[in-house]
Amino acid sequence: MKIYTLVLILMTFFQIFAQDKTAYVIFNEKGKKVSYKKLLKSVSTTSITFFGEFHNNPIAHWLEYELTTDLAKQTNHQITIGFEMFEQDQQQLLTDYLADKITTKTFEDSSRLWTNYKTDYKPIIEFAKENNIFCVASNIPRRLASIIYKKGRAALDSLEQVDYSYMCDKNYAVDTTLSQYQKMLNMMPDHNKGLNFIYSQASKDATMAKFIDKYWSSYPSTQFIHFNGAFHTDFDQGIIWYLKKYRPNLTYTTITTVEQADLKKLDEEHIGRAQFIICVNEKMTKTH
Repeated sequence: MKIYTLVLILMTFFQIFAQDKTAYVIFNEKGKKVSYKKLLKSVSTTSITFFGEFHNNPIAHWLEYELTTDLAKQTNHQITIGFEMFEQDQQQLLTDYLADKITTKTFEDSSRLWTNYKTDYKPIIEFAKENNIFCVASNIPRRLASIIYKKGRAALDSLEQVDYSYMCDKNYAVDTTLSQYQKMLNMMPDHNKGLNFIYSQASKDATMAKFIDKYWSSYPSTQFIHFNGAFHTDFDQGIIWYLKKYRPNLTYTTITTVEQADLKKLDEEHIGRAQFIICVNEKMTKTH
């Protein structure tokens, strides 16, 4: 009877264990599981953090908020926050909102907000507003990146003068051999169109690097955390490749987001993608 009871207990235990649901696991760049505490420690001891997200992944957005608030507590709110999701010609509007010079309605009606702004980015913006934290609209205006994609880099010679203040140098360097750009090129059947695709993407990377550097220099006593699509910083490419041109001795932490069916082990293709890899169950619901 005792053996039978023990078997029942063990069966119940394994059934409960089997039903356990894991939403995400954090791995380091070598594929070893690490804690959120270790991630926070790294972020706290480097100058800039790049958080590469999947734009529709709720776990990434939740951790962005948690990381922002935890870092703010550790630094007595001495942080600066940058967003791919805001374009540089929106900087004054964003600054005015954070300073409470315009209403929420005016800001949200005038800002070309992403469709998932209210669920995914507004909580961080509101936290920044409440705690007097400066936020950077780091991206190139979408219309300018679109011009490059449609007409090539030569189109940059005929922009309005004011447009140049919202972007990187129009003669920005592009290394088309970088693996992330090569992936983009391979996606396009038309080689010339593929090159324009790369030049457009690179204009975003170079512009974000420019304004991260500019505003980090303006607030040197703060730690900078930047939110962007994972593709922009994976494998230390994109934004980081450009920022290193300004600051070759930069200390930084990279975080990326991936999705897998099995979270027990990090897939080989993700090894080295970032210093910290947030691996999310691929069945996770999406924010949009």
